[in-house]
Amino acid sequence: MATIFGSGAMTNSIREIEGMEVIFVIGSNTKETHPVVANRMLKAIRGGAKLIVADPRRVPMTRFAEVHLQLRPGTDVALLNGMARVILKEGLQNQHFIAERTQGFQDWCRSVEEFTPQYVEKITGVPRQDLLRAARLYGSSRRAGIFYTMGITQHTSGTDNVNAIANLALLTGNIGTPHAGINPLRGQNNVQGACDAGCLPNVYPGYQRVEVPQVREKFSRAWGVELPGRPGLTSTEMIEAALEGHLRGMYVMGENPVLTDPYQGKTLKALKQLDFLLVQDIFLTETAELAHVVLPAACFAEKEGTFINTERKVQLLQKAVEPPGQARQDLWILQELSRLLGYPMHYGSAEEVFEELGSLWPALAGISYSRLRQGGIQWPCPTREHPGTEYLYRSGFPRGKPSFTVVNWNPPAELPDEDYPLLLTTGRNLFQYHGGSMTRRVAPIEAHAGEPYVELSPEDAQALGLRQGQVVRVSSRRGSVELRARISRGAQKGVVFLPMHYREACVNVLTNDALDAYAKTPELKACAVRIEALPQRGRRRRGK
Repeated sequence: MATIFGSGAMTNSIREIEGMEVIFVIGSNTKETHPVVANRMLKAIRGGAKLIVADPRRVPMTRFAEVHLQLRPGTDVALLNGMARVILKEGLQNQHFIAERTQGFQDWCRSVEEFTPQYVEKITGVPRQDLLRAARLYGSSRRAGIFYTMGITQHTSGTDNVNAIANLALLTGNIGTPHAGINPLRGQNNVQGACDAGCLPNVYPGYQRVEVPQVREKFSRAWGVELPGRPGLTSTEMIEAALEGHLRGMYVMGENPVLTDPYQGKTLKALKQLDFLLVQDIFLTETAELAHVVLPAACFAEKEGTFINTERKVQLLQKAVEPPGQARQDLWILQELSRLLGYPMHYGSAEEVFEELGSLWPALAGISYSRLRQGGIQWPCPTREHPGTEYLYRSGFPRGKPSFTVVNWNPPAELPDEDYPLLLTTGRNLFQYHGGSMTRRVAPIEAHAGEPYVELSPEDAQALGLRQGQVVRVSSRRGSVELRARISRGAQKGVVFLPMHYREACVNVLTNDALDAYAKTPELKACAVRIEALPQRGRRRRGK
């Protein structure tokens, strides 16, 4: 909920995981996508912590789980509301915390009344006894942490999912104390830092909203220009605007939307319609191949600056080697472009940019390069004497008492039917990374995990007459891909999984571009597909 998660940051520190009594992982294949965090969880489990995993697949962390809630994709709100109802019915809520630090409790209580264990089982497929067990575990602890990733957010109900998680933490008081909180795990090394620095269409640095006049005036004075008073477009809205002819040029920096955005056919059409496409990246990605101009950028080891990681820790990045060829540091490129467009920037270094951020956002005011040379510091850090903040909301919430938020369950935008009887969900595997622009250039990784696959259950494979490794065609209403079948007992009947890394069988040829109404995040985690066997043939060529 917005009153708690203005920054979308972890409220705890990674170190605190080892002191948790209960760890609730939902919508996160943590062992494969965040192995450092998963290792901390395993240490906690060896020390006696109990693990709850909610995931449509039997992901590796389910081996260590006290209970695995194997829900159907897109039913998270029903599951979370059902857990909350059990906690209420059994008197496990933290009544003191609710009375002292929250509001809207009674109205919200009425909203979860219908989510009985029987009703939740019907929607989610989770047996009622598993629901009861998970709710009792989480509800009985006051040192419980919730961890989630894009398995929660990449739905048309993504905002509702996050609100339902916040409700559960408020209900039990598992926030604002050590070893208890809500922890969205960031997918890349500086996603948190990019958001903190204002790389979102509706906020300036520090999540200060553009439509607030006092905020806008502050940044207008600092930057010496009159700033607009309305938010810009999200990345998904830009694609729509390009298709409609309202957006004629695009500057893509360190992203590869051709591979990572939903409904690839639509994305390609939009990018090809642009009058001008500029791409800045370290490799010639699928998106860069379409660009009118490509600016070669320096990689992490070839530039200086700061990263802010998933636990809000600011870390100093120091250049190790010079960029190759004509590649340049991002800051140099941005300043040159700005100068040519008529707005000279006068930053002599990345350190000067960071100092400006600290002058405009109090959470960074106490952090300096000299301090960072001694080690990372977690924001908020308001003064040079402040040690940084391990966990958030110790003294209360910044916007007063947060409200419980009524959230109703709605199914995914596209459900299986007679023509497309299976539900597709997507994600990552341990060996490849994101769109593969870096990892797919590493020969040992390609030798081990260089071929795309579709994971499906033995029951579905038997019904379709498929064998392990057989070449199949997976089709949705938007397109089709060909790849090998991987039959796995970790898959749920009726649900299939494709990893997102492989350009030769791009999962986003299939995915639905329906959006969350609030966050405009696409529903990458649920769409209807069918699978057909193809004639046997030789192994597919790997790599790019």
